[in-house]
This record gives sequence, structure tokens and C-alpha cells, in this order.
Amino acid sequence: MKKTLLAEFTAREGAEDEVARLIGDYALKVREEEGNIAFDVYTKEVNPRAYWIFEVYRDEDAFRAHLNAPYGGPFNAALTPLIEEDASVLTFLDPVA
Repeated sequence: MKKTLLAEFTAREGAEDEVARLIGDYALKVREEEGNIAFDVYTKEVNPRAYWIFEVYRDEDAFRAHLNAPYGGPFNAALTPLIEEDASVLTFLDPVA
């Protein structure tokens, strides 16, 4: 079964350009993962500092591999001081139909 989630965070005021650079570089790496199906990065129209990332992985194993990728920890360490939340807020999704 596919593993699907939303990751959300808000860039701190003044950190917008650095967050955009970080997430852009990270997205390129994640999209190359064998088990990644989608890693779509959006900002909210009403608040361009608010990010919404739609992620889909082939299955639980692919998601676990993503979590263990060597670039994930450094990305999160660099991102955390630049966002308003303590960390990305993850919402896991189940298909309805």
C-alpha cells in the first residue's frame, strides 16, 4: 500500500529565500529516491511563507528508506531554525476510493 502524507511548515519572516533554496535542493534528492512517487512542494496562495508538501512513497519500506536517507537529517537540522513550528507537521493520509 502506498504511503501518502502532507508535510506543512511556515518559513520565519526573513528566512523565505533560504527555506525556498533548502526545500528546492531537498526535493530534487527525494524525487530521485527509488520508492518516491511524488514530492510536490507548494506555498499557500494566501500566505507564501506557508509550505504544503504532498508526498507519496511506493510503500512503507520506501517511506522508511526515505526517512533514513543521509541527506534528511542535515536538511531538517538546517530547516528547523528557519521555520515557525518546532518541526514539519506531518499528516498521514489514507485513500477513500
